[in-house]
Amino acid sequence: MKKYFLQFKPFLIFVSVFFLTYIVLTILYKFYLNGYEVNDIDDISLFVGQNAESLLKIFDYNIIIQKSSQNPWLEIIFNNLFLARIIEGCNAVSVMILFVSFIAAFSGKLKNTLLFIVFGIVSIYILNVFRIALLVVLLYNFPESNKLVHDIVFPLIIYGYVFLLWIFWINRFSKYAK
Repeated sequence: MKKYFLQFKPFLIFVSVFFLTYIVLTILYKFYLNGYEVNDIDDISLFVGQNAESLLKIFDYNIIIQKSSQNPWLEIIFNNLFLARIIEGCNAVSVMILFVSFIAAFSGKLKNTLLFIVFGIVSIYILNVFRIALLVVLLYNFPESNKLVHDIVFPLIIYGYVFLLWIFWINRFSKYAK
C-alpha cells in the first residue's frame, strides 16, 4: 500500500488540495449568500448586472437591468421589453471557485500563484459581463436561439477560456512547468 501511495503521491496531493480548496471556497460563498434574505439578490450579482447594463449603454442600447421587486433576480428590460433575468448563478462565482481550486492544486511560487488567481478572477468576471451583454443582444435579435446560445455556446466559451488559463498556468508558472 505504501508503494502505491508513494507512486501516486503527486496525484493524491493535487486531488486533496483541489477538493479542499473547492469545498472551503464553496462553503464560504454559501455563508456569503446566506447573509441575504430569501427574495434578495447578492451584491456580486447586482454588480454584474450593473456592469452589463453600463456596457450595453456604451453602445447606445435601450437597456434597464433592475432588481425584481418580488424575486431574487435582476430583470433585463431591453427596448422596453422584458427579455430575461439574471440569477445568482449568472455571476460566474462558481466558475471562479473552480478556477482558483485548480490553480491552488497546481500552485507555483506564492507571488505568481496569487497574481495569476487575481488575473484569472478579474478576466473571468470581465468575460462574464461581456457574455451577459452579448446574450441580451442575441436573445432580443434571435429569440429562437436562446437554448443554443445560453446553454451551449456561452458555457463553452467561458469554460474554454478557463481551460486555456489552466493550460497556460501549468505550462508557464506551476511547479510542474518546464
